[in-house]
Amino acid sequence: MIPHEEKRTVKWYLLIAYTLIIGYDVFYNYIRPKYLVPKNSNIDVGFPGDIWYLTYAVLLILLPTAYYLSKVNKQDWIKYVFVISYLSVSFLVDFEAFFGQGDDYASGNVVEVFLILSLPLFLNTKYFWSVTLGVTLKYIAIGVVLQSAYVIVPIVLMAVLSVMSFFLLVRFQGYVRALSTSYDNQLEGIVKGVIATLELKDPYTRGHSERVAKYALMLANEIGKISKEEQKSFYYACLLHDIGKVNIPDHILMKPGKLTNEEFEIIKSHPVVGAEAVMNVEGIKNCIYVIRSHHERWDGKGYPDQLKGEEIPFLARVSAIADAFDAMTSSRSYRDAMPFEEAYKRIIDGQGSQFDPVLVENFKNIYPAWIEFHKNYPWTEKWNYLGRWNNEYPQA
Repeated sequence: MIPHEEKRTVKWYLLIAYTLIIGYDVFYNYIRPKYLVPKNSNIDVGFPGDIWYLTYAVLLILLPTAYYLSKVNKQDWIKYVFVISYLSVSFLVDFEAFFGQGDDYASGNVVEVFLILSLPLFLNTKYFWSVTLGVTLKYIAIGVVLQSAYVIVPIVLMAVLSVMSFFLLVRFQGYVRALSTSYDNQLEGIVKGVIATLELKDPYTRGHSERVAKYALMLANEIGKISKEEQKSFYYACLLHDIGKVNIPDHILMKPGKLTNEEFEIIKSHPVVGAEAVMNVEGIKNCIYVIRSHHERWDGKGYPDQLKGEEIPFLARVSAIADAFDAMTSSRSYRDAMPFEEAYKRIIDGQGSQFDPVLVENFKNIYPAWIEFHKNYPWTEKWNYLGRWNNEYPQA
């Protein structure tokens, strides 16, 4: 689920859950015995035991916990913490209220019904099984401890509701998957269209953006620190890492000789221009720093912000190695492509100066896969054929 949608859903989820917990307890323990039960009955008004207040103590503690998890972008943990806490306290309350009463056990409440029916909202199969198994295990444990067969009733009810929720969950996941695929295909098509426009300005960079995106994603996966959702944004940002070069005059961008200091300053503007151009594009803005900071150096001598060491965003450090490697192993207007071995040596030589020293160690592991990808890259052959066609048939 998209992070901001998850955060909004969790807020409403907690609001409704807290309202139901408090409302149910007030109705069942105060309103019902006082107004809806005959006066000659022996039902007392109020909670049946002191441990009941533990529920509210836990609910109060959960509020700052949920706030903290939201602040550190771990909002997907909130629902797990809430469910585990509630079911644990609910078990203790039932145990104290009914221990020693044999077959007088009666439980199951509207809160647990809400927990089951709200499962499709999160589009999370793992969470679905966590809640359904958690509720079931709670009643099984109660049945064993209290030696009561009446727990079969709430177990069957929860099983029926779980089946209904599961069908809704699968249906919602299918809808979201279809929309997500359509959106991703459209965004990738737009991004590649923009890159194709840039590559028309500089034929020597054809395929560069796509190769850098692939290299960077392979290196990031080798490290294993980013989620699937982050991988998408990172991939698109890598595709667009040089988009700011559309603002560079052709005579500078395609100059066959060495750039003057003034010309190089103009070239150095492309990360800032590119980042500002796409800063509000949904699906990319979370990784804008990749576009802005892919030319920063570990020693602080890069551009545009002269960031140093871990001041440079992690994924920007990943893309910097991928960008440098493809730049060296691709032909440019001012030089031919370097051999793989020379490019590898230069990356290693840049460990701790130009590049993150830890990432360079990861690069050593992924290097053979990069070579394999480069050799099998389909665009390389296609553009070579186009270049040969233009050389042999200049009037075509």
